[in-house]
Amino acid sequence: MDRRFWFRRTVNYLNLATPLGLLISIIGGTTRRPGPDGLILAFGYRYNFPIAGAFTVGNVVLTKWDSLSDQLVRHEGRHATQWAWCLGLPMLPLYLLAMLVSVMVCGNLASYNPFERLADLEDGGYPRAPLWWRRSRG
Repeated sequence: MDRRFWFRRTVNYLNLATPLGLLISIIGGTTRRPGPDGLILAFGYRYNFPIAGAFTVGNVVLTKWDSLSDQLVRHEGRHATQWAWCLGLPMLPLYLLAMLVSVMVCGNLASYNPFERLADLEDGGYPRAPLWWRRSRG
């Protein structure tokens, strides 16, 4: 494994984000297996919250589906790196604040959320919604 992914995995264990992700995956009834670059892929998540095709906590990528595209795994891997940079649990309020700001400026949870933009909106399957004040008045 590349050094940067080893570092990310280590930081996310130490900041308790990955253990939290593993706990959520157990409560969510997932089947876990090793993924690329130190990620843990957790399939079959049984709850409808959060509303997303997949979401990441630490190095754990959770999804209700039974497989993920390589493109979505790359997107979620970038979120795992964000968890490491945010030193774990501060990621949650920062991400929620970023979602709120995005909704306020364009009506979409992801389009102007810097975490999603840095993880590549298209890889995550998100649209690029225009700002409220830049929309044509039809």
